[in-house]
Amino acid sequence: MSTIEISSIEYLVIFGYLLLIAIVGIVFRKFSSNTDDYFKSGSKGSWWLVGSSAFMSAFSAWTFTGAAGVAYESGFSVMIIFLGNAFGFFLNFLFLGPWLRQMRVTTFPEAISKRFGEKTRMFYALYEVPIRILYSAMALYGLGIFCSAVFGYNIYHVILVCGIVVLFYSATGGRWAVMATDFLQGLILIPLTIIIAWLCISEFGGLENMFQEIETQGLSEEFSMINSGALFGGAYTWGWASAMVTKGFLVFNSMYAGPRYFSVKDGREARKAAILASALFLIGGLIWFLPPITARLLFADEVMALGISKPAEAAYAIASVNLLPAGLVGLIVVAILTATMSSMDTGLNTNVAILIKDIYPKLLRRFKWRARSETELLRYGRLYTWMMGVFILVLALYLAQQKGKGIFEIMLDVGALLMSPIQIPLMWGLFIRRTPSWAALSSIACAFFVSLLAFLNVPLSNFGFSVDATWTFQAKFFGVLAAGSIGFLLTIPFAPPRDSEHRNMVDKFITTMKTPINFIEEVGQGNDKAQLKVIGLFGAAVAIFIALMLIIPNPAGGRIAIASLALIIGSISGLMIKTGSGQM
Repeated sequence: MSTIEISSIEYLVIFGYLLLIAIVGIVFRKFSSNTDDYFKSGSKGSWWLVGSSAFMSAFSAWTFTGAAGVAYESGFSVMIIFLGNAFGFFLNFLFLGPWLRQMRVTTFPEAISKRFGEKTRMFYALYEVPIRILYSAMALYGLGIFCSAVFGYNIYHVILVCGIVVLFYSATGGRWAVMATDFLQGLILIPLTIIIAWLCISEFGGLENMFQEIETQGLSEEFSMINSGALFGGAYTWGWASAMVTKGFLVFNSMYAGPRYFSVKDGREARKAAILASALFLIGGLIWFLPPITARLLFADEVMALGISKPAEAAYAIASVNLLPAGLVGLIVVAILTATMSSMDTGLNTNVAILIKDIYPKLLRRFKWRARSETELLRYGRLYTWMMGVFILVLALYLAQQKGKGIFEIMLDVGALLMSPIQIPLMWGLFIRRTPSWAALSSIACAFFVSLLAFLNVPLSNFGFSVDATWTFQAKFFGVLAAGSIGFLLTIPFAPPRDSEHRNMVDKFITTMKTPINFIEEVGQGNDKAQLKVIGLFGAAVAIFIALMLIIPNPAGGRIAIASLALIIGSISGLMIKTGSGQM
């Protein structure tokens, strides 16, 4: 077997879903009357909508490919990745979610200007745009590689179809459409993956039998959650686990994470959104490892027969194809596609917001251009979304021509070496106010120095480590974190006096960040019921579509799985419609 066979029924499911989310963009176009609506939904997003979007945008197809490969090879170790994310969001729930919303900005560089000044703001704005473009293109390219190798799809077709669909609804409906599609994707993803986990356990006759099979095949030690080894000794050790959890804290608990909550109504709703995202990652962390482990125990020959460089990364797909009834396999393909699409649409919307809100005003003053009205800026926002999306597509197609390998590992390195350095000062800056305006730039310079050493693979023995020490993931992450933190903290003695203009600006920023929002006075009238009703109707359409799969010939167990999924999605959607219609 060189690829997984997909039936015409599954193609119909995939096509139907992609058409549905394209329609979402058209419907939500009317929700955006200005740039605030387009880039942050006018800060009227309900907690359930923002929380599900924050959850969906926090991972890509790597969850069902690269992470599945980790579970296939090392079992329960993969749980740490998702539990680290759950921990990060839980800290948002405790205090930081409300702080991020209460910064009262549209983009995170705008918040940076209020904390570190305009020069630092422009550095972040100019750095962030190309990095997000690169990351989106790499994610799209990685998705194309996987679908091409595993399902036999044409890599260029995958890139073009997925890219164009994301581009269409993101450009048309803005942030509202991004969050609505994220919610619908989560509405399918969570119950579907729960059903797959249940089918996996049923295949063994219970969890106890699954653990017995692990022991029988001599995989108990290999599948242990934490492997033995030195702190920087390799993957899945305590050092690796500590790096993953700390990375989860850093990613979700700095100003960089602010856009996740800019769309929510107020700090209280931000707290609810955070705990929802945390709970969803906790659920995912407890069930997403089951299909690849099942593939290792029951379908290892099929996995290894695939003609791809890392067959283990197809473990989730192999288990799904073997256990799911006809029709639902297409939804797993949809889950893999939309996992990347969810992170891409959020990045695209955030990037264009930076162009309009941070870079364009600077050019306006520099070249003395005529100021544009809100209507014109909204039109430019849609235009720039199309332009940037096309650029991402072209870059992804270019990468596809290079026949590269190991895209998921490359994306991890991009996160550790290119993203972590800029997140470190944005975390410290929320807690330490006694710093000069150049503190963030100092931190970034020190962190990037370590990133460069890791990229060049400079021997760690040069810095006093053992001769056999290597640049493992945890060595890269903790090295960058330590250098960036030192670079920030060493600037404290150079902080200007308390009564200086800079310190007054910082004090005002911190005070604003910790001041609760009065939604009625600061934002106005909400549209909670409209959100519930419109998205509920889309969810009902999904439930009906899935219920129609009951006419497909399947064994009794398969029909039960389809009916259960349709019932779960239909019940939630029906409750949303009823609440949104004011009948409760």
